[in-house]
Amino acid sequence: MTESDMPYEATLSYLFDQLPMFQRVGAAAYRADLNNTVRLAALAGNPEEGLTCIHIAGTNGKGSTAHGLASVFQSCGYKTGLMTSPHYKDYRERIKVNGEPIDKDFVMDWVDRYKRRAEAIQPSFFELTVIMGFSYFKAQKVDIAIIETGMGGRLDSTNIVEPELSIITPIGFDHQQFLGDTLEKIAMEKAGIIKRGIPVLIAEGNKDLLPVFQSVAESRHAEFHIVQAHEQVIHTDLKGSYQQRNMATVLKAVEIMRSKGWTLPEDKVTHGMTYIISQTGFMGRWQILQKAGPRIIADAAHNVQGIQTLLENLKEERFAKLHLVMGMVSDKDVKSILTLLPADAQYYFSQAKILRAMPSEELTAKAREVGLKGSAFKSLEDALNAAKKSADADDLILITGSIFTVAEVI
Repeated sequence: MTESDMPYEATLSYLFDQLPMFQRVGAAAYRADLNNTVRLAALAGNPEEGLTCIHIAGTNGKGSTAHGLASVFQSCGYKTGLMTSPHYKDYRERIKVNGEPIDKDFVMDWVDRYKRRAEAIQPSFFELTVIMGFSYFKAQKVDIAIIETGMGGRLDSTNIVEPELSIITPIGFDHQQFLGDTLEKIAMEKAGIIKRGIPVLIAEGNKDLLPVFQSVAESRHAEFHIVQAHEQVIHTDLKGSYQQRNMATVLKAVEIMRSKGWTLPEDKVTHGMTYIISQTGFMGRWQILQKAGPRIIADAAHNVQGIQTLLENLKEERFAKLHLVMGMVSDKDVKSILTLLPADAQYYFSQAKILRAMPSEELTAKAREVGLKGSAFKSLEDALNAAKKSADADDLILITGSIFTVAEVI
């Protein structure tokens, strides 16, 4: 570490270690209202006011959709902010402008300016990060920001914005202890981002939940749009057949934004869809880490719907044997996920370096109960090395189970 890095490292230490952080401690970081967010925003001069944005909630696909839209607007010449979570390698991934992570100096200065007064509010890590992101977008004078919710919708810290368009991606079971134990309850929480008089777009894959969203939209006089099944192949650099559904949502959102006066030429939109990875730094979804000898892919699927989508995509891969490196967090529906996984794969169970991680021995025991064969490893590095040692050149190594597992590997 160089001397110039130390203040930034100290700032990160404050953010990660002093503030309640959901990815680390889980429920202790959850807020059941927006009071803290509202107070923190006021402290920072309400940077969300006047922010032109698209707001995205959902269970699966919201990150891909957000990155796709950010790339499109960027290609069309707009200065584009992007807020996503969690990060994979670097905290600054959460807040970007035209694909460039937030400046280290801004992070240090902003935290230094507000942390003492903010401590009286006792914000969570996510609450502080969201308001910092809004402040950065305001300082950078972005033309538009693409804002992805964290966990839910109604009570998510990002839900103080007044967007141009709200988008809800496919709903599945996740975070039931906070969002509800039925898909209808979860959908209602996600529908909390629908604002009065603001159009809302519902992604393909929500057919059974359309009445929930339509009811909320009607009560708020919000124009209601649905993504129809897209027959033609959409050219994109995002790997995985499931990305076609997410890109169909992006194209429908583009259509709606055009109708609102945004200049989004067809050739520029195509360019944006083609260069999402290079323009936004997108990672963690069907990411090819090694092309062959053996092929290694990482995908951050971490709930039932995500794993089902992953397995659909797996059918398109050609390999002799599947080696699955798995790590999960304890507050997921672990048994339901394990039940879906192929019994003929070789498993390497481990755990990410977070408190919420399920111990590898416990995960291995649960896997054996449903007929999966594998061993427990103390670290993901050990698990991946064991998989590489066992795999032949024509095999496939797949790393999955949680965002944190994939983040640690890549």
